[in-house]
Amino acid sequence: MTSSVRPPFTRESAMEKVRLAEDAWNTRDPEKVALGYTVDSWWRNRAEFLNGREEIIAFLTRKWNRELDYRLIKELWAFTGNRIAVRFAYECHDDSGQWYRSYGNENWEFDDDGLMMRRYACINDLPITEADRKYHWTLGRRPDDHPGLSDLGL
Repeated sequence: MTSSVRPPFTRESAMEKVRLAEDAWNTRDPEKVALGYTVDSWWRNRAEFLNGREEIIAFLTRKWNRELDYRLIKELWAFTGNRIAVRFAYECHDDSGQWYRSYGNENWEFDDDGLMMRRYACINDLPITEADRKYHWTLGRRPDDHPGLSDLGL
């Protein structure tokens, strides 16, 4: 499998790659998301270490079983060659109804086919009230006219 957006990245292709990743994660479909990673992709997500698509699928399945009504926005931070850095924020709630906004940054490294080989994610969670939510689009892809992180002051 290959990706239509491959390194070396330009500003435009890096921004496209970020949006494609955001769109995939907003499907909340672990198997679909995992296809953007190499079969032996290596992740550090918070304090959890994953290796390969099977572990990625299991991780994302657990994640979206507990992070309900998940909505994500990613924003390009920097890029060079086959690497991209992003910042992101997502909103979700747990099964008790407590909402969270989780902030973080990720560093990505891609193979020549445009699949992510490495993902390093640092994430912090902030409990919020439902009234503090900023992401109100219908579950799925963020609409093109919805503000991004900088526009929302995040």
